[in-house]
Amino acid sequence: MAPSEATRGGPADPAPAVVPDAEHAAQFGAQERILTLVWGYIYSEILDLATRLDLPDLMGTEERAAPDLAASLDTDPVATLRLLRAFAALGLAEETSAGTFRLTPAGHRLRTDAPDSLHAFVRQGMGVFRQAWSHFDHSIRTGEPAFDQVFGTDFFSYLSQRPDLSGTFTSSMREATRTMSTALAKEQEYDFSSYGTVVDVGGADGSLLAAVLGAHPRVRGVVFDSPEGARDAAGTLRAAGVGERGRVETGDFFARVPGGGDLYVLKSILHDWSDARSADILRTVRAAMPAHARLLIVEVLLPDTVDSSAHPLGYLSDLYMLVNMGGRERSERDLRALLADTGFRTTRVLTPPGLTPFSLIEAEPV
Repeated sequence: MAPSEATRGGPADPAPAVVPDAEHAAQFGAQERILTLVWGYIYSEILDLATRLDLPDLMGTEERAAPDLAASLDTDPVATLRLLRAFAALGLAEETSAGTFRLTPAGHRLRTDAPDSLHAFVRQGMGVFRQAWSHFDHSIRTGEPAFDQVFGTDFFSYLSQRPDLSGTFTSSMREATRTMSTALAKEQEYDFSSYGTVVDVGGADGSLLAAVLGAHPRVRGVVFDSPEGARDAAGTLRAAGVGERGRVETGDFFARVPGGGDLYVLKSILHDWSDARSADILRTVRAAMPAHARLLIVEVLLPDTVDSSAHPLGYLSDLYMLVNMGGRERSERDLRALLADTGFRTTRVLTPPGLTPFSLIEAEPV
């Protein structure tokens, strides 16, 4: 007798679907994570090339076909399509139809003319700024910045001799600070209007002070930075319509800062420097402060231990500071100790949701 359909395993009895077991799924997930980390440099290279080619500017706000973009860029059409598809896979563009692309909201931030552009911030992460990482092991072995070993001088001295790089760095800091400055100036948990004069130490192009003065019409202020760092500050204050209430002073904050202020602000300054150099800055500020004045430090605070709430960007920034500048990201405990050692008492620490990932550390002189 011929076997039935059932006994032959025919259409009436399909083979069961193969379901990966939990162990296999976990192994694949771990492998995928490791490969993503290993190939992280390719992500950076895609961003580097795209911004060097001005690809986001060329794409603009419209859909663009890969062959047209290749013709404008004078690049190979097939290779350009492959680049664009990788660009899209990273969430920076979308392929609206075969071979046709448009920028996503994230991709638009790579355009030089976007109001919230991060173009300079991307450039600041490439080229010269990345060379020190070839000697990453030097920093880990010694605790010293690899940048100094590679270039024979420290990061900021190197930039001061190269206006183009200094300009890129200053622009990148402005881009990174823009949104946060507006939010900080209007933050209800911290009232700038209670201070007569705000001194922004290391205030660069004046973006933060301009936002504060714009939000608080009775406040006056001073941007203090090196001549190179503060080069554009007066223009920023004028453009914001607060030039009459804000002035610019230049100098070295290791030697002196303007006296007579009511609030001294250090926004993303201390993380550039080692504990010893940060202490020097704090002592200089302390010497200039009247007894009634307050100090406001604006920094990203690391948790005391790495847990599920810890974002990797804080730790990547920590290593960036080590390799390039010799600085570090700190925890609340670290900053409290640093302040206590330099003549301050911490009065409060705020982490307003609207300023994430930044925290506000206020201190008074003792």
